Formats: sequence, C-alpha cells, structure tokens
Amino acid sequence: MNTAMTSAKPAIEVKPAQGPQLVERHSERDPAEVLPWLPCTLALDIPVVKFTVGDLLGLTNGSIVETGYHQSSDLPLRVNGQLVGWTEFEVVGDRLAVRLTDLS
Repeated sequence: MNTAMTSAKPAIEVKPAQGPQLVERHSERDPAEVLPWLPCTLALDIPVVKFTVGDLLGLTNGSIVETGYHQSSDLPLRVNGQLVGWTEFEVVGDRLAVRLTDLS
C-alpha cells in the first residue's frame, strides 16, 4: 500500500519582522511645551488652629494667621485635587514660597 504524501503550502504567510519604527516619545519633551495652555489649580493644605468665619472675614493685607504647621514637617501639594508632592516653606527675599521636597 503506497501512500502519496504531498506538501501543502501554509494558509498564512509569515513575513519577517521589520526594523524598529521611529515613534516620537512625549516623555522626552517638556510637558510645558506640549500643553502650555492647560489650566490647573495648585492647593497647599495648611492646618489652621481655631480659625472661624469671622476671622476669615476680618483678613486684610498683612494679616497673620496662626497655623498648626511645624517647620520640620512637609505639607501636601495638590494639583486639581490630586496629590502630586510634598513641600516646605521657604522665605525668598520678602516673599514666602514653597519648595517641592518629594513627588508622590
């Protein structure tokens, strides 16, 4: 009994992989250049001791507010409500600023 064996061509043709394609990575670009118009809100959470609505209404330019902040502790920084890092206060000239100490 002779059985004839025939070679069949595969139904799917496999092509060799092509070289790497050039893809522009946005991570290599400065985000400020990509979306300079995107508005955002920065919020720094500062604990305030015994602060009332009356105190809020009485605030004027140059008012001093007592806080529960300790100089050695970092404060959370939020952008559009999302925690992005931790900051500390710093005096720059005659202004009060915050320095970013850690990213979340």
